[in-house]
Formats: sequence, structure tokens, C-alpha cells
Amino acid sequence: MTTLAPAAPAPLRIGPHTVQPPVVLAPMAGITNAPFRTLCREFSGGKGLFVSEMITTRALVERNEKTMQLIHFDASETPRSIQLYGVDPDTVGKAVRMIVEEDLADHIDLNFGCPVPKVTRKGGGSALPFKRPLLRAILREAVAGAGDLPVTIKMRKGIDDDHLTYLDAGRIAVEEGVTAVALHGRTTAQHYGGTADWEAIARLKEHVPEIPVLGNGDIWSADDALRMMRETGCDGVVVGRGCLGRPWLFGDLVGAFEGTGARQTPALRQVADVMLRHATLLGEWIGDESRGVIDFRKHVAWYLKGFAVGSEMRRKLAVTSSLAELDAQLRELDLDQPWPDGADGPRGRTSGNNRVALPDGWLKDPYDCAGVGAEAELDTSGG
Repeated sequence: MTTLAPAAPAPLRIGPHTVQPPVVLAPMAGITNAPFRTLCREFSGGKGLFVSEMITTRALVERNEKTMQLIHFDASETPRSIQLYGVDPDTVGKAVRMIVEEDLADHIDLNFGCPVPKVTRKGGGSALPFKRPLLRAILREAVAGAGDLPVTIKMRKGIDDDHLTYLDAGRIAVEEGVTAVALHGRTTAQHYGGTADWEAIARLKEHVPEIPVLGNGDIWSADDALRMMRETGCDGVVVGRGCLGRPWLFGDLVGAFEGTGARQTPALRQVADVMLRHATLLGEWIGDESRGVIDFRKHVAWYLKGFAVGSEMRRKLAVTSSLAELDAQLRELDLDQPWPDGADGPRGRTSGNNRVALPDGWLKDPYDCAGVGAEAELDTSGG
């Protein structure tokens, strides 16, 4: 089916950077490392913005070994985009200044959207915008330290339907000099369950017309991205779970926004080739083939979604530990299978309605930030 792009969509501008089409790869822990970004970028022809997985500010400042690997960018990546997580304004400021002084990135995104309990129970991620003064202090330090580097934020609607924060957070972001805001249309309590609230994205766009607003949530296809922009008036889209096991989605998005309607529906043979390349890139990045293949295992089910692959073969693929073994197992499949109907739908986590883990007394007063400081920082990156 041919899809028409929005009428002359304006380029997305993130500080000095023009993102055209206005498509951003969402930071995902353990997923959006350099190898996966390489695959997505190759399918898009280098168009779009591809953000690193979450980097903890404390770990960056302390030069944690794992963190220093996570901030590695391929020479072809431009602009280099880092997402930072932090709860202490001073530590965030130090991390941002380190990025600027050592030329580690060209764009900084701040994480206020992560719903993972180990993050929210320390007051971070999607829990933090409830404390308005703390959010403002972090943004002020980050923008001041960033100099000419643009600072953006990614957030959720709020902690739950009784504690919505996104409109206040959006206004604070504008006042503190943030370049753009991205909104996942779910609360922390929803995690990844239910349906994303695109109307909230539209309300945020109306509330902060001064800066670009990006929409996130339930973009499973290029058509979904175009529909979100039409229905919400947002300036760009952030794609997360929809590209799991499907990095060629970014090629579809480019085709949709450029009006060509090009859509990739690879047969299993082509999918297997991408799987092997993904595992190879991971091994090269980690510096150990076996560890690369082991890290790749979590992607197997996403790549094979909808294909007729028996449970025993899926189990074998999920325990491979070498490229030769992975290749041999893949070659045993019926590789002539066409792209299956329904494989473009939801993938990844779908859990919802979970109890939100928060620091004691967190919801008593949105303006009381006592007790939140450097001790609440995570010491490892990647979520």
C-alpha cells in the first residue's frame, strides 16, 4: 500500500542539527548500542537521529569501564547523540561538562521517562518530574554546562493518572532553555501496557509551541508515524519497541516521509542475513565473538516474530554461542518464507498497571526535594 507523507513536513531542528525525516530512535537499555544503531542507520540511508542507550551521569563522571564503552560512536555517526540519566543536579552538570570538554557527543538527551523500578525507586526516570524544583535544577545545570550543544528531554505523562506532570515539565523545559521535548504517551504505572495517549502529545504541543515536541508510543509502522503527526501536530516521532528485530523499519519511515511509499517486507532469508550481521557487529563491538552472540540471543524472538519456526528450533537459536553455530541453525530454517502477515504489530514489553516503586513519601509534596542527592544516583549505565 502506498502511503502519502504529510504535506511538506518541516525539518526537525535540534539546535544546529537538522533531522530529516523527523524520526528518532528511542534509547533502549541493552538494545540501542553502537551495533544496533549501525543497522538502523544503514537501512535509513543515514537519515534520522539515533540515540545511545541510557548513560548514568555518576558512572560517566567516574569513568566506569562499561559506561565508557557505551558512549563509543562509530565514525559515521553524526550527530552523536547521548542520553543521560541522573537525579543530582551537580553530577548531571559535571557529566555534561565532561561531554563538552572531551567532545564525546553532539547532542544530549536527558532521561525522565524510564519506568523501571530500580530507577524510579531512587526518584529517577519518570518519577523525577513530580519534583518540579529538582527537575528545574537539573535542566538548569545541564543547559548551562552544555554550551552550544543542544539539550533535549524525554518524559512520560506522569506517575499515574492522579499525578500527571508532563505539562508542567514541558513549561519548565522551555523556561530553562531545553531545545526539544519528547513525550511517551503513557504514565509510569502503565509501563508499556494499554494504549499510548496521543491526545496528551497534542496537548503538550499546544502547551509549549516555542520548541519542537516529539511523540512516542505505539508506532509499529511507518503509517503509524504519519498518523501520529497528523493527529497530534507533533514535530517528529520517537520509535522504540516497533523496531525490535526490525531495523529496516527506519527505511520504511524514510520512504513514508519522503512520499515514495517504499516498504520492506523481507523474506526469512533476508531476515536471517540481518540476524547474522547483527550478531557479528555485537561481537566486534564487545571484542569477543561468543559474548556478542550471547548478547544477540535476546533479539532472536523479535526477528522471528510471525515466521513459522518451531519451538525446538527457537530454543536452539536462543542458546547459540558462536557465529558458525548461529549461521548453521539459521540455514536449517525454511528461508523461503515470505514476510508474515501481522508481523508489523506490537513487539517487546507489553506489561502494564504495575505498582510504581518510589522513594518513601515521594508523592506527599511535589516541591519538597529534601533527601534527593548524589546518593540516589545509579552507578551503572544501560538501564
